[in-house]
Amino acid sequence: MEVKAVHPKFSLMWIAGAWLAVASLCAPLAWAQSPDPSDDDTFLLLREAARQDDAAKANALASRLPHYVIPSYVDYYQLKPRLKEASADEVRAFLKKYEGSAIADRLRNDWLLELGRKRDWANFDQQLPLYVVNDDTQVKCYGLLSRLNKGQKVADDARALLVNPTVYGEACSALIAALRQSGQFDTRDLFVQLRLAGEFNATGPARRAAGLLGASESRAAQAVDLPALAIARGVGSTRAEHEIYLIAVSRLARTSHKLAVAALNKAAKKLSAEELALGWAYLAQYASLMVLPEAPEYWKKAEGAPLSYDAMQWKARIALRQGDWAGLKAQINAMPARVREEPVWVYWLGRALAREGSSEQANALFRRIADQNSFYGQLALEELGQKISIPPSAAPLTPAEIAPMAANPGLQRALKFFSLRLRFEGTREWNWELRKMGERELLAAAEFARQNDVLDRMVHTSERTRSEFDYTQRFPTPHNDILHPTAQGLGLDRAWVYGLIRQESRFIMDARSSVGAAGLMQVMPSTAKYVARKIGLTEYGHDQLHDLRTNITLGSNYLSMILASMDGSQTLATAAYNAGPGRLRSWRAALTGPLEGAVWVENIPFPETRSYVKNVLTNATNYAALFEGRPQSLKARLGTVGPKSTSPNAAPELP
Repeated sequence: MEVKAVHPKFSLMWIAGAWLAVASLCAPLAWAQSPDPSDDDTFLLLREAARQDDAAKANALASRLPHYVIPSYVDYYQLKPRLKEASADEVRAFLKKYEGSAIADRLRNDWLLELGRKRDWANFDQQLPLYVVNDDTQVKCYGLLSRLNKGQKVADDARALLVNPTVYGEACSALIAALRQSGQFDTRDLFVQLRLAGEFNATGPARRAAGLLGASESRAAQAVDLPALAIARGVGSTRAEHEIYLIAVSRLARTSHKLAVAALNKAAKKLSAEELALGWAYLAQYASLMVLPEAPEYWKKAEGAPLSYDAMQWKARIALRQGDWAGLKAQINAMPARVREEPVWVYWLGRALAREGSSEQANALFRRIADQNSFYGQLALEELGQKISIPPSAAPLTPAEIAPMAANPGLQRALKFFSLRLRFEGTREWNWELRKMGERELLAAAEFARQNDVLDRMVHTSERTRSEFDYTQRFPTPHNDILHPTAQGLGLDRAWVYGLIRQESRFIMDARSSVGAAGLMQVMPSTAKYVARKIGLTEYGHDQLHDLRTNITLGSNYLSMILASMDGSQTLATAAYNAGPGRLRSWRAALTGPLEGAVWVENIPFPETRSYVKNVLTNATNYAALFEGRPQSLKARLGTVGPKSTSPNAAPELP
């Protein structure tokens, strides 16, 4: 079921009249190129000057772009470096001129941060309700700080927000200090922040939390950065010093588990029962992440300890891994509602209830998430006795429905940014327009993305529909003429390969990760060189990694090698493709026997790899349903996971 993408140069252009819509196959998008190609180079330099806060350079470059095709961004990049000095009237003039656009909301975000920094609550309070995206943690902290300044009770909202110290900045740090000063935060709240700082390796927030507790800031910083030295200084005499010592124990565990256990045992007599339990909770969480056999024992010793959201979930995962269904049920029920209501724990609570015979309650939970085409949605559907199938397709789109997409200024801006390889800006513009669309409009926008070969936006846009579906948009099969014979020749499941590509690159041809992985299959340069040598690709050079056919050849061969080394388990091979074969060897070595595939996946130590495996196998199940035209089982695809085969015919280990 191949879906061929069309290059932007030959993209289908629709022109709708008042009562007649006709298609044109020859007219390129007007926004695809600037009148003067050098304008694009100047625009890119302007963007960089704004990013460097070089107002003089930005102003000079902007003056050279009086008729650029994206004037709102020229104005934004000219204003942004001067935002600290700009008058309120100047900023409001920009917001009014570009009202309702993505870049206006972006500038409002920037201005709110500046207004919060200046404590200009009058302007801040006026602008905050107009901020549409509202996804900036620091803006939210300033919002609570403004409310606190008016005498409002904001502690509960602050506790829900302040869970990741790495994004606090000045705003959230000021909020915590103000909450303490006002009496809305007590020492328990500060200890929570101190523990979070240790968990997230956030030295600055650790120092600030310690200072508010009246403890040594340098000692707190040392606990995070140089835990062995902090432990050598001893437990101390105050509660805050005890907490800092325990943070040092948790940090030391990351480099020397045995020394951390010894340090906790040595200090045990000087710690209260709750403090000692907290120390064991730190070690239990680390042991869970490292798949150590001591993890269940440590969690028992940690009973009664105050746990972070992440620690609560790891305690539940270990109960799941141990087959302790009663313990799993108890742990899920002890979670705060915001965690307990996540699909992962709705599903596993349902499994625990089913295990004890409460099938009616279990099925009620499964039904809550079974309509979600996600990992746990698919598993829940199977628990209800159904399999994963492709819903009926929506009625075909008409030219009149697609025509407004080609005329949409925001989507045009997005395409221009994509042509400049500015995916962040392009994605922001595209997604901004989707907020205003109904089901048919979303399908039309997805089709417009397909016509312009922007397949990642096609997938993302089509996934937003809830009542009308086009799974050829959600699960496209570009380059099937290359991929199908390659997969077939290697004995690979084509649905699985497509499922992996969809997750790896979203079909972005020039995708490049932060660590250097490239192309559709996101192959690392060192891996490509290894595979090329193994398959006899003697003429391979690094620049070929971006060639479509070479990328698919190398990625598919590597996937085949991994699958063989993982005893044919797609579950294990998918995890190895993301995390590396070496890590999979250590994770498998911790297994004492077969484990249900879904249980093993939920216990993958790396959040990125855990999410990756879930998404790839969910994708593959959908692709299989598309290719085979019949319902599929995710459970069967997951299978069971066990220790490394000891067969003499087992595939060799990969580096």
